[in-house]
Amino acid sequence: MFCGDYVQGTIFPAPNFDPILDAQMLGGALQGFDCNRDLLIDVLTQRCSAQRLLIAEAYRSMYGRDLIGDLKEKLSDHLKDVLVGLMYTPPSYDAHELWHAMKGVGTEENCLIDILASRTNGEIFQMREAYYLQYSSNLQEDIYSETSGHFRDTLMNLAQGNREDGYADPAVAAQDAMVLWEACQQKSPEHKTMLQTILCNKSPQQLWLVFQEFQNISGQDMVDAISECYDGYFQTLLVAIVLCVRDKPAYFAYRLHSAIHDFGFHNKTIIRILIARSEIDLMTIRKRYRERYGKSLSHDIRNFASGHYEKALQAICTGDAEDY
Repeated sequence: MFCGDYVQGTIFPAPNFDPILDAQMLGGALQGFDCNRDLLIDVLTQRCSAQRLLIAEAYRSMYGRDLIGDLKEKLSDHLKDVLVGLMYTPPSYDAHELWHAMKGVGTEENCLIDILASRTNGEIFQMREAYYLQYSSNLQEDIYSETSGHFRDTLMNLAQGNREDGYADPAVAAQDAMVLWEACQQKSPEHKTMLQTILCNKSPQQLWLVFQEFQNISGQDMVDAISECYDGYFQTLLVAIVLCVRDKPAYFAYRLHSAIHDFGFHNKTIIRILIARSEIDLMTIRKRYRERYGKSLSHDIRNFASGHYEKALQAICTGDAEDY
């Protein structure tokens, strides 16, 4: 990211952490016919992912049961999705979301786009490993079988995690920009392949220069050019790559705003982004959201969600800081 901001999440390791005490509290909260949802939210949203893993280990030692299994049994609806989602490590959560995006009824293309367009090489490698361990299946093979065309080719390229790192050459950027301009003019299969190859393999620093050169050559913004020349999920994926290179928190602020306002509160998208970005850049996403849309993310969540579900989303969204 090249806009100069300090990128920050909302969830941090809890001080004075005691996994045994937390496991006892969760065990008590899950006992009986009903459960103490407030306590479950308070504990699980105020611990980082590594601490939640230790809690789950202590819980299994203490009760001989799986914490995720007990959460699934006692909870329902979207609150279950939030609290169970928090129990996965980041790579395992990405793997979980990708699997369900491809193995349900139809394919959730926007989930594939959000994850694969935004993750680093290291995150993609860990995600592929987690995917295989959890589902005994190869991520790239599943992408190949569940998608098609240049959209599939671009996803497959991203899933390799072979993006160059830290390399920027102005002379090469000018050449790449000319290739992208030709690809937007010609739109042949070969040009589409060249376009996705540049966007998927060049370093973010290099692409930053490429987009500037593209503007100089064509007089047009890269996103506008892609939107004019291509359509469908291939277009959506290419635009996502460009936006993530420019400002990843701004991309996720845009996706959250769309999920809240354009799709009648698309719970899966909102939950996925809040959990996945909670320890990375969710605080910065909140800032972008307010800058671009004039209202806080917390305000918009409050207008569409309610009860314990809203409390859990707000706890992840705000951490210890209010966002009104």
